Amino acid sequence: MAEITASMVKDLREKTDAPMMECKKALTEAGGDMAKAEEILRVKLGSKASKAATRVTAEGIVGTFISADGKLAAMVEVNCETDFVAKNEDFIGFARNLAQLVAEQNPTDVAALSALNLNGEPVETVRTALIGKIGENMAIRRFVRIAAQGQVTQYVHGGAKVGVLVDIAGGDVEFAKDLAMHIAAFKPVALSKEQVAAELIEKERAVAAAKAAESGKPADIVAKMVEGAVTKYLKEVTLLGQAFVKDDKQTVEQVLKSKGATVSAFTLYVVGEGIEKKVENFAEEVAAAAAAR
Repeated sequence: MAEITASMVKDLREKTDAPMMECKKALTEAGGDMAKAEEILRVKLGSKASKAATRVTAEGIVGTFISADGKLAAMVEVNCETDFVAKNEDFIGFARNLAQLVAEQNPTDVAALSALNLNGEPVETVRTALIGKIGENMAIRRFVRIAAQGQVTQYVHGGAKVGVLVDIAGGDVEFAKDLAMHIAAFKPVALSKEQVAAELIEKERAVAAAKAAESGKPADIVAKMVEGAVTKYLKEVTLLGQAFVKDDKQTVEQVLKSKGATVSAFTLYVVGEGIEKKVENFAEEVAAAAAAR
C-alpha cells in the first residue's frame, strides 16, 4: 500500500477544504491516488450534507454587498444550526460571496442563485461541500437586490444577525446611517401606510373592534375608537410615520423633509425570524435514551 504522507494530506485538504482526518482516510482508501481520494471525499461530504438536510437552521447571518458608487446592493440571509458556525470565517465568506452574486447576476429566486457559478462550481455544490466540511446543515433562505434611485446605505448589527439596506436620495452620509440604524431598532414593516399589507390592517382593526366593543359605548363612538387605533398602528409600523430615533418630537417623514431627502425603499432582515427553533430538553432526552435500552 502506498505511504500516505503529511504533504499528500495537506494537498488534498487544500483542494477540497475537507477535515484533515477525512483527507487521510480518503487517501488510504484510494491507495494514495489523489484524484480518486478527491472523488471519495466528494461522495462522503455529499452524504454528510444529505444527513444534515433535515436539521433546523434558525441561526445564521446576513451577507451584504454594495457597489463602489452605492447604486447597486444586495443582502442574503444564510442560515445554519448554531451560532458557533455563524461565526465561522468560511460560512461568513460564503454569505458575502452570495450577496455579490445576487447584485451582479440578478437571479430570480433561491433556486436560480443556487445554480449560479461561484469560484468555478455551482453555488449548490459549494454549499454542500461546506456542510460536509463544517458538519452542520446550511440553507440560503432569502435575498434582496436593490438598484438604487439614490444611494444605498447599509447597517449590520449584532454579529450580522440584523441587516438593513436603505435607498436614500439627498441628506448626508451621517443621516443615512442614522436612518438605517433607526430601521434596525424600530423594525417598520413598510415605508408608508399605503404599503402596509391589507391583512395586517384588517387584523389590527379586528383586535381594535373587539376591545372597543367591550367599552359599552355607542356604535358611532366605537367606530371612531377603532379608526383611531388603526391610525395609531399605521404610524407605529411605517417608517415615515415613526418618531425618529434621534429626535422623537419629529416623525421620520418630517426629518426627511427638513434634510431635503427621500427614501425609495428599504429592506430589513432579522436572522431566523419566523423560523421555529427546536427547544432541547436534556432530561427528556436522557429519559428517552434510557427507555430505548
